Amino acid sequence: MPFFLVPALFVGGEIVDLVGETGFVAKAVLLSLAAFSVISWAIILSKWGLLRRARVQSGRFVRAFRKAQRLQDVAAVAEQFRPSPLVGIFEGGFEEYRRQVSSSGGVRNLVSIQRAMQIAASEELTRFERNMPWLAITGAVTPFVGLFGTVWGIIDAFHGLGTAGGATLRAVAPGISEALITTAAGLVAAIPAVIAYNLIGGSVREFAARGDDFALEMLNAVERQGQPAARPAEVPEVRR
Repeated sequence: MPFFLVPALFVGGEIVDLVGETGFVAKAVLLSLAAFSVISWAIILSKWGLLRRARVQSGRFVRAFRKAQRLQDVAAVAEQFRPSPLVGIFEGGFEEYRRQVSSSGGVRNLVSIQRAMQIAASEELTRFERNMPWLAITGAVTPFVGLFGTVWGIIDAFHGLGTAGGATLRAVAPGISEALITTAAGLVAAIPAVIAYNLIGGSVREFAARGDDFALEMLNAVERQGQPAARPAEVPEVRR
């Protein structure tokens, strides 16, 4: 049963009966709105689960990162915190750091490490924002789809009024019912999508800011560990 018909259980099923008596156009509108709603709720639930796991694992990863003495120790356990976008940022920077250290024994260019982390952060944000445009489309389109059903129901109501030859409730009620049902269905499909789009978008922006902060913290760790140890100064031999 489409989600917007659930309230009918509390009013004796009259709405279900009305939907069953609607015309082809109204049924097509309701089915399209139901499809929009089902896909939107699937995206909303998956995104909330993804964000919840990412938030928990990010906190754990940052604590492990700050406790570690070496970047290699963090790399060894990073896979445990994979849902966190900070892991991808760390691995992007660590891979560039490892290349520089293996080739020259030290860090030659911090800017290249920073660029590698920026690329990784962009990829992580893209992963979080995947399918988000569908919520925006649902919030923008479904009210107009419902409005189309409303206009069609009013047209049908006036047609019934003209056929009956008198302004009776029996003549106009079916068309008005179709109009009201499609209007309500459009709003019920759009409102959760708009709310979720804004809330999830705020969480994604929060992760973006958190990733920028972690990248700076990572650069500090690279500066502490990436430079080769300085050779002791040679003491000139004193001739006697």
